[in-house]
Amino acid sequence: MVCPASHVSKLLLVLLLSLLLFYIFMDFNLYLRIQNYPLERASEDNGTQSYRDVTWLGCNINPLCDVTVKAVLLDHTNYYLFAPLVTIVDSIFEISQIHYITPNSISVFHVFVAILSAKCISSDSLAYRRIGVVLFELRTFLDDLDGHVARVRKNVKGERSEIGSTGYYVDGVCDALGCAALMIGAFVFLKNNPPRRGYMQLPTCSDSKDAAIVYKSKVTSKKVSKKLSCFAAQLLLSSMAWNRYIALYQEMLEGGDVSPAEAARRSEVFRSSFFFLVTWLWRVVNVHNMLHCLLVGIFCDKLWELLRNVQYVGFAVLLFVIGITEVHVREVGMVLAHKGFSNIYDRSRMAGADRSVRAEASRSYLIGQSGGRRDGDAGAGGGGGIRRQVRRMREQAENQVHDRRHPAARNDVRPSP
Repeated sequence: MVCPASHVSKLLLVLLLSLLLFYIFMDFNLYLRIQNYPLERASEDNGTQSYRDVTWLGCNINPLCDVTVKAVLLDHTNYYLFAPLVTIVDSIFEISQIHYITPNSISVFHVFVAILSAKCISSDSLAYRRIGVVLFELRTFLDDLDGHVARVRKNVKGERSEIGSTGYYVDGVCDALGCAALMIGAFVFLKNNPPRRGYMQLPTCSDSKDAAIVYKSKVTSKKVSKKLSCFAAQLLLSSMAWNRYIALYQEMLEGGDVSPAEAARRSEVFRSSFFFLVTWLWRVVNVHNMLHCLLVGIFCDKLWELLRNVQYVGFAVLLFVIGITEVHVREVGMVLAHKGFSNIYDRSRMAGADRSVRAEASRSYLIGQSGGRRDGDAGAGGGGGIRRQVRRMREQAENQVHDRRHPAARNDVRPSP
């Protein structure tokens, strides 16, 4: 006899595997789209075949049309599922055309949805907890909707973060409140239903031959708090690092007006396999995907097992990804700071420049990204200081290359015999 619960478990497993296969398929198509078609709309006017000409799915719901830094750093669920769904919902109900519905009001509203979700998740009933999971995913959908409405009203194509704007901070605060509500709901549930050591799920059918393990001592609230605190710290670390790298990559690869040669170097970096690897890792470990994993654990009644397994491994994985990203950011800084170096992996072309100058150029560039506003003029803002730093670094690099190739030209005046 097959238990009814077994049917549900198998169905959930099939759905999860299908979703993972869909994400892998979309990642493969995203890589091909980046490699084979222009990244910028302006490049499509030069006779190069546009991705819009070959895709069978309309670009209003196709997430692969407008590829940006933030888009490739988004988690799979938001990028491949919620982003097209938000566009479809907006086209049906025209939410972006209703002027009294602002992006900030949507952000505030999804905080209350998150609180309601946390209330359900704290319940002793698995059915209510699953309803809470669905409600929190609705909150995530609304989080995508507020960004979509803001971009439509500003005629912005593709996913972008307007760092420093009021909406950016309002959205961040509302997201933090929603996550805090979810963690509180999970803590209340585990506190009221403490897991037990040696616990194994009881048989779901009367004729099952599986023997139940005798319960041992309960897990204390202190240990529950410790594991939830570790997961919350991982969420905070992931969120801070993810937002930082979005800001850095947007400034380096999408910020300001650049010459055609600099635009070509940016495209080369964007198309590099190293950059795709870094962005794929962040799609897996960013804060949104970690929340999705937590919700899956709650839905499958495996919350405690999930928290126990990622308590320390999660920190190791995050630090590993952050380390790789820091290396890549420095590489990109060197590539974009030196005019003569167009290939990020071509070390032979970099052999002519002095190693200390290249290190100083990379370090100055990164410092300029975070502190350029202090170096710039009061009227010009931080962008002017960063651009002046980059120009100085390029001149230094060119002088080093020229001196090494033409040592006889270092001194214009020769000493008299």
